[in-house]
This record gives sequence, C-alpha cells and structure tokens, in this order.
Amino acid sequence: MESNQTTSIAANNIKGPLDAKEVEAFAYQLFAEKMKKFNVNGSNFAVVRDGKVLVNKGYGFADKEKKIPVDKDTVFQIGSVTKTFTAMAVLQQVDAGKIDLHHNVEAYLGGLKIPNKTGKPLTLHDMLTYTTGFDLPDITTFTGPQYIDQNISIDEFVSKYNLPTVVRPPGEVYTYDNTGFLLAGYAVEKASGIPFAQYMDEKVFKPLGMTSSSVRLKPELLKRMAAHYRPNGEPHPAEGFIPSDAPQGSILSTGEDMAKYLIMQLQNGKFDGKEIVSQKSLDLMHSYQIFAEKDIPVTTVGFENLYRELANGQHVVFKGGNIPGHASLIILIPEQKTAFYMSYNNDSDMRSDIFKEFMDHCFPEKEKTEPVYLALSDRDAQKYIGLYQNTRGFWNRTSIAYENGSLMLEDKTVGKQKLRMIHPLLFVDEEGNKIAFKEDRNSNIQYFYYSTPKDVTHAVAHSQKMDRKETYSDVPKTSSYKTYISNVSALSIMGAKTEGKFDPSGTMTQGEFIDALVKANGWYGFPGDEDMNRQQLAASLPDLNLSAPISRQAAAVMIQTLKQLEPVATSKVKLQDKADAWAKDAITTLASQGIVDPDTKISADGSFTFRAKDLLKRQEASALIDLAFGYHSLPVKW
Repeated sequence: MESNQTTSIAANNIKGPLDAKEVEAFAYQLFAEKMKKFNVNGSNFAVVRDGKVLVNKGYGFADKEKKIPVDKDTVFQIGSVTKTFTAMAVLQQVDAGKIDLHHNVEAYLGGLKIPNKTGKPLTLHDMLTYTTGFDLPDITTFTGPQYIDQNISIDEFVSKYNLPTVVRPPGEVYTYDNTGFLLAGYAVEKASGIPFAQYMDEKVFKPLGMTSSSVRLKPELLKRMAAHYRPNGEPHPAEGFIPSDAPQGSILSTGEDMAKYLIMQLQNGKFDGKEIVSQKSLDLMHSYQIFAEKDIPVTTVGFENLYRELANGQHVVFKGGNIPGHASLIILIPEQKTAFYMSYNNDSDMRSDIFKEFMDHCFPEKEKTEPVYLALSDRDAQKYIGLYQNTRGFWNRTSIAYENGSLMLEDKTVGKQKLRMIHPLLFVDEEGNKIAFKEDRNSNIQYFYYSTPKDVTHAVAHSQKMDRKETYSDVPKTSSYKTYISNVSALSIMGAKTEGKFDPSGTMTQGEFIDALVKANGWYGFPGDEDMNRQQLAASLPDLNLSAPISRQAAAVMIQTLKQLEPVATSKVKLQDKADAWAKDAITTLASQGIVDPDTKISADGSFTFRAKDLLKRQEASALIDLAFGYHSLPVKW
C-alpha cells in the first residue's frame, strides 16, 4: 500500500458513500487494518453508487513472493458469487419465454430425472432460492488442482455422477445448495441450446463489457490471477472444477468487470442503454422470497442474507464465495443505489469485518428498540425440546431443553445459550442472535434457523428436528445409556440389532464401528469425504480386521483419528489399566475431554480404569460416539 495515502475519515453521520475521495481514504485505512488482522496478502474493492464507480482499488500483493501488486485488473476466482450470474441467466430465459420458474424443472433438463421422495415437483424457483430439499446438496461439487486443464461438459458430468435425492418438500426450508445451481445452469444450456460457458460469454459478459471474466479458466486470465494462500500465509494451489463450466462457482473476474455488473444490478437491469435482464426479473433477485420468520428474510432468487445482523436496518442482499485460497463478497443496497464487491486471496472471513465497518461508516444504525419478552411455561416448552441436525453440515447437532423457565440451546459451536421468547416461533439468544422455529401443518416444531456469527453452518441452513421417540424393549428407562442410545438412533448412526431390540451388551465389529463413525462425523456430502474418512480409520489400527470384534482401545483410537482432539491441560487424567502403546494417548485425550461411557468413572485425582482391552459393547459405543460427535459442549467437568 502507498504510505502517503490520506486516512482522514468524514463524520459518522454520512448517509451512504457520496464522495469518492472520502470513500477511498476510508477504504484504504480499513483494508490496511483488516488485511493485517486476517493475514491477507492482497485484496480488491469496488464501490458503485448511482451508476458511477466511486472506488476501484487494489491493496497489497496478488503474489507476495513475486511482489506483484493487486490492481483493478487482477483476476480472482469469485466462487459462489457465480450463483448470482447463474440466477440471472435463468431469468433471461424466463424473459425470453423459454423457462417457467414454477414448472417442474425436469422439463428443462433434457430428459434428466431427479430422485424425489416427496411427491412435490422441484422447480427452478426452488433451486435459485436454495430450497431444493436435497439430502446431499454438495454431492456434485468437485474441485482440485487436477481439474484446471480438463474439459468436461455439464452433459458429460451429469450423465456420470449420482444426483442427490429430494427428501424434504421443495420450497420448505433453506439449505445452501451447490447442486441446485449446477442444474439451473444446465437448464439454461438446454433451454438456449448453447453451452453454458458460451452462453455466459455471449449473453452476459460481452453485453456488460466484462472482458476479463469467464466461467472457464482461460489461459489469458490465469496469467493475471492472484496467487492463493491459506489463512496462515502458506501458498495454496489453484483449483479448477468439474464440470469445467461450473454454474455453482467457477467464474473468474476482476474489480473492473465486477463494477460493471454492480452498475447493471442497480440500473434496473440495463447497462450502456442495453437491457441485460428485465426489471421484473431483477426485482426477484433483489426481493426476499424465502423467510425463516416474517422478520428474518433468508434468500432472494440468487442472493442470500448471510450478514443480516450487520446491515443496520438497511435492505441488503448478499452473496459470498469461496474457492480454496480466494474469498469474495458482493453486496447490493438497492434502495440506496449502492453496491460493493471485494475479493482477497485467503480463506478468512475478513469480508464480514469489512462489511460491518462499511455499513457503520456509511449507513449508521438507527436506534433499536428492545423487544418485550414473553414467559414460557414448562408445558408450552415441550414442543421445542429435542435433538436437531443441520440440513447441510450434518455434524452440527443441537440440543434444545427446558431449564429454569427458559429454553436452553446447546451445541459444540455456540456452547449453551439461554433463549428468550419474542413470540412462540421467534426467540433470541444471550448475544442478541435470533432463532426462528418452523411448524408443520399440525403445529409440531420441525426446524429452526439460527443466524449466529459464531458458526456459518447454522447461518446457511435450517436444522431439522430428529425423532427421538424410538424405544427398545431391551433398554430400560433407568439405563444410564438410554439418552445416548436414543440420540444415535435418532440420527441413524446406530439402530436396532434385531427387531425392536438394540442389544446394548452386544459387541460390534471393526467394520460396523467404522460405519457408525462415518455417519457420526457428518460428512458434508462433498465427493470423496466418506471414502477419506474410511481410509483414515482403516489406517489407524495396526491390526485392522473388519469382521473382528472391536476393542475399547481400538474404538478410542478411531474416534481420536477423526476428532484430532487436544488433551485438556487442566484435566490431569491417569490411566490405571494396561493399554497398548498405540492407544494410550487417544484414551487419555478422550478422557480429559470427558468422552467416557457411564461405567468409566474418573476419580477426583484424575485416575480411571478404561478396560482398554475389553470388547466394546454397543451401549458403550453409543455413549462414546454421542459424546464425541454429538451436541455436547466439551470438555465435561466431573
């Protein structure tokens, strides 16, 4: 950055960015501070208002090792910001009369069939508002350095790989979704008769004058692309996509080009006198279509509401994007005719800090009124109580209980949070974050949506209530394992051994335990994740035999292989019984974290007997798995 740049800041009562020099000076100071905080080497930033570019600057280095600075022509991979372009392409086809957003999408997929268990047709409106109801919304997302030079069409890709299944009624709840946008781009390809990359070049980039943008990793753009870095500053290899034209995330662009896109978005779909998309269609992109609750808008057609708590009461639509080593953010404030775009070359969440500071400076928050909180009786609380699983990040499980007159939410990310009721479907936690519950037609709670800055997983999907009603005839109500068995059963991690019976004292094979751990770990649904977990677990034992019964020490090693927990320094645990050398560290680490079954007692001095070489019982497996992978906030005190 230039050392002689001014850092004067205008008064806080500014209403939107008005003066280019003032905004440029503010941005310079802001990026200097935040890039240092988040260890970012290089970033670009473009601000437009009323059809004019106020700022379009680069900061730091596109390539730190080669000392190449970032400027407005530096290329970044914009990741999922691509989805807004795909949504616009679909809407162009709606304008042309070739697509109906509310018709069964299979009519536009060239004969491709989507598995659907709900009986409700999936539409493009569902896809573009992130409400497909897919069980594995990321299963078709492949990225890696090996794909940069490949040429794989969407046609070829969808014919080879399994599609996810629609398991929730389309349009019902929000779950961030890559496959929906992949198929939306495929629909554009089929409706227009033009390959997706060519369509975007001819119908979007060329009319907008975006000469340095492409869905494809073109050699001339790769030469100008910013290097990729991990948050610790280490270089990260650039990654490509399959299919090569990835409507869900493969666009490359520059600050210069993205400023033109922002101008079009704020000029009723027009650029340089040409209509790129109709105002009616653009309104769908700027108007929230899906709500977690009437006061919590979640998605438009193409855009989201990720940082809504930082919007200072303004109507804002967002879209962020991530490729390993690059991150981006696009912000539209349509009523203020203001927008900004930024990209930078690591995986941190610097963008949320930039957005907060930009909004606080340009659109200061109006004074908030504190809501009136309602009392919640024990009887009324019962419908909320239960175990919930995130519909995208399957490892993210949340317990909701009733304690001392309030709902208590607990999971490993946010810990324990007391919830106060604004009205029967809307609560707020101790830090001011809102939790919206959703009922089915019988007034039973089915989902909640929780936008907390502590965990982006909550913010990009609803969590679904799991059925914990199943009981087993051989598990007494007084059993200390009953809750653990109920939890792993509800999450389909472990179930009945024989009809109606759990077989709590029975044993498990090493293969069965691996299967349970893969489910418990809650893989994202990205291709290869499940296989990678299995390979890690198989390599963790010196004498793997999938059909042999698993010992308690082998179970501890497998859990630690996936969790990679650190011993709790304040927990001076001492293993009293014999265990093989390869298992001791795993056993003591789990014990220090409180991951032990009810029959393993840790004394006040930290000593405990683990029965390391005994065979693992199924009820013990349920406890270890639920404590290690469930909602519990660790470590547990004894």
